[in-house]
Amino acid sequence: MSDSDSPKKQSQQPRVAGLLGIGLDGDDGQTRVTRGKNFVLWGGSQETHSVMQETAIKVNERLDQKGKRLEDVSVNELRDIIHDVTDSIGIKRRS
Repeated sequence: MSDSDSPKKQSQQPRVAGLLGIGLDGDDGQTRVTRGKNFVLWGGSQETHSVMQETAIKVNERLDQKGKRLEDVSVNELRDIIHDVTDSIGIKRRS
């Protein structure tokens, strides 16, 4: 039995170990980079970068409130947390 066939590997759900934010609208010549305990944000206009920072910080606050780390939540749970955070700060999602 190969490693890829082992029951343990097959039953594991994908996990997120870090967040990466990339802003593509920065045209003012500035290179913005922010690093946190489990995220890296790169680029974007001042406004976009600020929104990425606020989102990453609030996601971590929500995780702390739940007593969890990013590595502990499923992709679906992380998606739900991010949706809650972006809704709370007034970011509209694309349909």
